[in-house]
Amino acid sequence: MGKHKLAVFASGTGSNFDAIAEQIEAGRLDGKIGLLVCDQPGAKVIDKATVRNIPVFAFQPKEFPAKAAFEQAILKELQEKHIDWIILAGYMRLVGPTLLAPFEGRIINIHPSLLPAFPGKDAIGQAIEAGVKVTGVTIHFVDEGMDTGAIIEQEAIRVKEEEDRASLQKRVQAIEHNLFPKTIQRLLMAVNREEIKS
Repeated sequence: MGKHKLAVFASGTGSNFDAIAEQIEAGRLDGKIGLLVCDQPGAKVIDKATVRNIPVFAFQPKEFPAKAAFEQAILKELQEKHIDWIILAGYMRLVGPTLLAPFEGRIINIHPSLLPAFPGKDAIGQAIEAGVKVTGVTIHFVDEGMDTGAIIEQEAIRVKEEEDRASLQKRVQAIEHNLFPKTIQRLLMAVNREEIKS
């Protein structure tokens, strides 16, 4: 049984991409990143993949007639590289049926709030705006909704008095970078156990 091959989808700087790659390199995460998918061809995450010799599929969504068309192009890449899991790590798009169907139960996302609170964009800004005392991080399976899939793991963090967005974001990201690789490892180990049984 080989290592599970992961495709990481990201749109920005790739801090969670880094965290996952580092845990793999340290031998604490029993997977392999086989592909980075990025919908922002200028994003910093692309450099992080290139330095590690990880293949990149970067695309401009507006160059495709519809979501189904670019997801079909992504699917072809995923199949060619024998990807087992899709890991959404700051990918700012809803995943459509073209990818949901073939990867059902194998797409996971990280979100910077305690879902179902503050779904969608700028969850940290939403939390500060709402004046909540506690927020956190959620890792969940992906379905067709906006951050509505079954929750796998959550970790809470207290919002400090007078906290601003930058300081809260920093503290939330510290949780993400620890929780995400550990949760991915737990899922992969569970799948390994199932495969051994069957």
